[in-house]
Amino acid sequence: MNKPFKGRRVASVQAQPRGAGPGDLPADACRLLARLGEAGADARPDPLVEDALVIRRGGGGVSVGGGRFAAAAGRALAAADLATWNEAGTRLTITEAGRARLRRQAMPGDLAFAAQHHDLAVVEGGGAEPTLRNAAENPLAWMVRRRDRDGTPLIDAAAFEAGERLRRDMTAAALLPRMGSDFGAPRVDGGGPRDPASAADHVIAARQRVRGALDAVGSDLSGLLIDLCGFLKGLERIEAERRWPARSAKVVARIALGRLAEHYGLEREATGPDRGRLRLWRG
Repeated sequence: MNKPFKGRRVASVQAQPRGAGPGDLPADACRLLARLGEAGADARPDPLVEDALVIRRGGGGVSVGGGRFAAAAGRALAAADLATWNEAGTRLTITEAGRARLRRQAMPGDLAFAAQHHDLAVVEGGGAEPTLRNAAENPLAWMVRRRDRDGTPLIDAAAFEAGERLRRDMTAAALLPRMGSDFGAPRVDGGGPRDPASAADHVIAARQRVRGALDAVGSDLSGLLIDLCGFLKGLERIEAERRWPARSAKVVARIALGRLAEHYGLEREATGPDRGRLRLWRG
C-alpha cells in the first residue's frame, strides 16, 4: 500500500480505553464500523493526513459527511474480522460479521439474536405502529451491497433510495398484500378496505405518488419496479417469470432505478457551483 502524504496526524484510537465501545471495541472503531455499514460505503487512506482514513460512499461518488478516522480504528476492525481490506490495501469494507454486529446493536435485548441473523428493518406502512421485516429479503439491499470486480456496487445510493421510496409509497398506499389481519384498523359501516371512498388522505396521496413515479419511468419498466421494489422479487425470479436471458434483469433494473432516481430528483454525486456567494445576515 502506498504511504499517504505526510501531514498532520490524528489521534490514535489506541489512546482510548478498551471499554470505550461495545464489546471492548474502541469508540472510534465503533463509529467507523457504523459508517462502513452505510450503503456503498468504504474507507480509504487519506492522501493528505498521515495515518488516517476517509469515508467514501456510493462507489466512485463523493464523500458526503463521511468523516475522517484514525487508521488504528481500521486496524482494530480488521483484527476483529469486522472489516477487510482489498488485495491492494486501498479500500476497507465491512464484512458480514460487521453487519451482524451492527444489526445486533441496533435492536433491543429480546430481538438482538434475531437481528444478528436477520437484517431486521422498520417498515413505515402508515399504520398505528411500525413493523419489522427482514431486509435481507429485499433485492435492493442485496444489489447495493453486491460489488463488481472494481468495487462498484450494482446500484448506487441514489438508485437504492429511489427504490426504497417507491416501496414505502406502495406500502402506504395499501397496494401490497398484507400478511395477516389488521384487527386494530378502524372500520365504518358501509366502508371497508375495498371502498375507495374510505381511504385516508395519506393513502390517496401515496397512491398519487406511486402513479406519478410509474408514469415517469414508463410502462416498459414500471412492471419490473413493481416486482422488484414492491413484491421484493429477486432478479433470478424476474428473469424466470419473464423468460429473460440470465443476468439481463440486472441491466434492466439499473436503467429502471436510474429513471426512478431522476424522477425523485436524487443524484449519485453532489452537484453545484464551485464557489458560493458569501451573504451577511444582520439582525
